[in-house]
Amino acid sequence: MKEKSRGTFNGSIGFVLAAAGSAVGLGNIWRFPFLAARDGGGLFLVIYIVLALTFGFTLLTTEISIGRKTKQSPLTAYKKLHEKWSWIGIFACVVPFMIMPYYCAIGGWVIKYFVTFLTGSGKEAAADGYFGGFITGTVEPVIYMGIFLLACSVIIYLGVEKGIEKTSKIMMPILFVMVVGIAVFSLTIRRTNPDGAVVTGLQGLKIFVIPRLDGIGIKEFFHVLMDALGQLFYSLSIAMGILIAYGSYMPDDANLVKSVNQIEIFDTLVAFLAGVMVIPAVYVFMGPEGMSSGPSLMFESLPKIFAEMGVLGDIVGTVFFALVLFAAITSGMSIMEAVVSSFMDRFKMTRTRATKIETVLALVLGLLVCFGYNFLYFEVKLPNGSTGQILDIMDYVSNYIMMPIVAISTCILIGWVLKVDVVIDEATKNGESFGRRGFYVAMIRYIAPLLLGILLLMSLGIL
Repeated sequence: MKEKSRGTFNGSIGFVLAAAGSAVGLGNIWRFPFLAARDGGGLFLVIYIVLALTFGFTLLTTEISIGRKTKQSPLTAYKKLHEKWSWIGIFACVVPFMIMPYYCAIGGWVIKYFVTFLTGSGKEAAADGYFGGFITGTVEPVIYMGIFLLACSVIIYLGVEKGIEKTSKIMMPILFVMVVGIAVFSLTIRRTNPDGAVVTGLQGLKIFVIPRLDGIGIKEFFHVLMDALGQLFYSLSIAMGILIAYGSYMPDDANLVKSVNQIEIFDTLVAFLAGVMVIPAVYVFMGPEGMSSGPSLMFESLPKIFAEMGVLGDIVGTVFFALVLFAAITSGMSIMEAVVSSFMDRFKMTRTRATKIETVLALVLGLLVCFGYNFLYFEVKLPNGSTGQILDIMDYVSNYIMMPIVAISTCILIGWVLKVDVVIDEATKNGESFGRRGFYVAMIRYIAPLLLGILLLMSLGIL
């Protein structure tokens, strides 16, 4: 297949916004604030930023370079690099294939809550049992899942320039403005408790940004380090095949290193603003013990907070779930593109056919995810200690097992088998400087595989 038929981003801005859109997903909004509040506030932030500048830079640069060098999707890119390591590409393609169905289910939940607040029914969403009643239903979750999947499919069907790039250029700036707006509003919230004490959003901000070192020993510091590493790893869309696919559409004359830096900054800034947006509001209305992680924060805790705001709550809730929906769509379309591009390159399909096939497959598996909360409900104990249903099993296998394996294998392939110059030469082929070369070599060969290995062992329940 000719390179031209694969499409390409028109410039660095389109690529950066698309890649940043992939990175800025639900995890930034429902997991980052929780971890920061729990793990020492500013301590977590400092560790996260250091890891983003070293670990994140290394893996982002590696995957984008692989994509641009090979001009291939994840399924075929590794084979082009080294025949015997082509199996990594299979894993890198299976990961987004597994994630897409349940991401669509969650995206459907977001649409449901957006519509609820938009129609002025936010107080209903704040009622106990509302979320559970919705996801255990047999019709509504399927409809909303289908709407989200259709939105992603249309964008991918339109192609790289008219679909992915155009959507990113529209949604990402709007998303950023909404995040900033709600973050500023969150800082202005004041509430008088029954005992007469006044609680403010600025007090909640202190919990988020000021390092809390009480009781932090070596063991506790390592725990915070691994939490920050896990959040960064799962936030940046690393080892999901996405960055290789997007990298394959990156113009050869674009400054790759500069683009990576911009993606890091954008993702970290939005994650930080998500914390400013969520933590002060939760602190004011629920206290420091009100923080929770995952769907319970977004679909249970925050609606209760919006309900406490009165009429203003419906407006704030509508804007909030609109920005969450934008974040979900930009991530969802990138997940689908990783699969569609793989079908196109491996099986020489047209984009239209590949998109139709992936849409049908994601729909079928998405139905299983939706029915996993009613007809097909069961519980299973996972190796990491959590209890899950179909969605949780798919998330666990793809995120916590396969993604670390892909990342570790990529580090070994680039760091030891092919040597680091494969990536560095690609990143600097237009004469750009590579100031973090020493960091990159040490990270790709030694530090990243070690940290990822620990992360994998923790996921398996061994550590």
